[in-house]
Amino acid sequence: MEGIIFGIVALVLLMIGVPIGFSLSIAILALLAYNPILPTTFVAQSMYSSLDSFTMLAIPAFLLAGAVMESGGLSKRLINVANLFVGNSPGGLGNVAILACVFFGAISGSSPATVAAIGMIMIPQMVKYGYSLDYATALIAVSGGLGVIVPPSIPMILYGVANSVSIGGLFMAGIGPAALLALLLMATNTYLCKKKGYLGTGEKLTWTRFKAVMKDSVWALIMPVIILGGIYSGVFTATESAVVALFYGIIVGLFVYKELSLKGIWKTFFDNTSFLGGMMLVFAPVAALGSVLVYLGFTDALADLLFSFSTDANVVMFLMIIIMFFIGMFVNTTPCIVILSPIFLQIVSKVGVGAMHFGILMVLYQELAFITPPVCPNMFVASSISGLPIEKIVKQSFPFMLATLVVILLCTYIPGIVLTLPKALGLMS
Repeated sequence: MEGIIFGIVALVLLMIGVPIGFSLSIAILALLAYNPILPTTFVAQSMYSSLDSFTMLAIPAFLLAGAVMESGGLSKRLINVANLFVGNSPGGLGNVAILACVFFGAISGSSPATVAAIGMIMIPQMVKYGYSLDYATALIAVSGGLGVIVPPSIPMILYGVANSVSIGGLFMAGIGPAALLALLLMATNTYLCKKKGYLGTGEKLTWTRFKAVMKDSVWALIMPVIILGGIYSGVFTATESAVVALFYGIIVGLFVYKELSLKGIWKTFFDNTSFLGGMMLVFAPVAALGSVLVYLGFTDALADLLFSFSTDANVVMFLMIIIMFFIGMFVNTTPCIVILSPIFLQIVSKVGVGAMHFGILMVLYQELAFITPPVCPNMFVASSISGLPIEKIVKQSFPFMLATLVVILLCTYIPGIVLTLPKALGLMS
């Protein structure tokens, strides 16, 4: 009954436009009014302590670093590097877009931010070279999901904070799946472009062009090296590397590329403030809700339900994929990871799935959720760029969605794709 009360109150509030954080907080209070299993002071303390985390500071810093990178001209130069190597192959500009999402994801850690940054540049460019607008938009919407799989990743940070898992280990564990997904998306794009007749740019790779592009892009290429190199060498924590990346992007944008102004920095920070505040407002009640659900015995009830079908690890994980697919269609990333990952982790750990392995699977589930209607932020961002309705974009996205699902299945049943690097570096927690 408690779950029904919580669900009805939260759903009604969300439907009338109440922000997610307030909706969840009021729903928790309604639940506790019906069954006071916990004092409200405990809930308030849980909300406060969930945000009192040094690691959480990495989230706004990485998002701002990505925004500064876009406005300061760094993202444009990363696209030039990708275009240098694969732009002249069949479907080359599509593959450039995919590689550009990889590069940008290595700084921003955000999927919608990756779609916005790369889509603003690449969608018009692809249309100019003969790609249909709906295909170009769909490719960017799906490829933007690489922004949460390529380390550093904001969902990985959320998962690490929520479940006390090494964030550095999660970052390394994401490299294998990210590389696999990028390659499979590029292969899918190349196949489709050959059928559709989308050719390369016609710009051949020459030594003169190589030197010019690399010279112009070297400062942009250094940024991911600073972030990841600093983390894995032990010089920076994930949070410190995010702040260093932010200041590096500001300095390069201001004084090297000179495409960023003090007014532009202020606008970038101002435009992202409400989004960042909203994310923190969601995280606080979500963390408190986790405690409430544990006291209600929700975890044990869900485990009993799953194990009533089978206790075989392969079957349980397949059921988990189905559950997460449908949840991801309706629930945003932050509440999904923070509320559900501790619950589901307790279940899958009973069949031998480790916290780091499951963390990457959770992020992959979310990558698919970003492009699965009705709640599909990547699709909405891409739609706002191209002006196309969501249904047209989704129709062109199906082959790429299938490629993403294949990667999820491979990473689920071949743990080595996820765990080889963190094991080799001693980062398993």
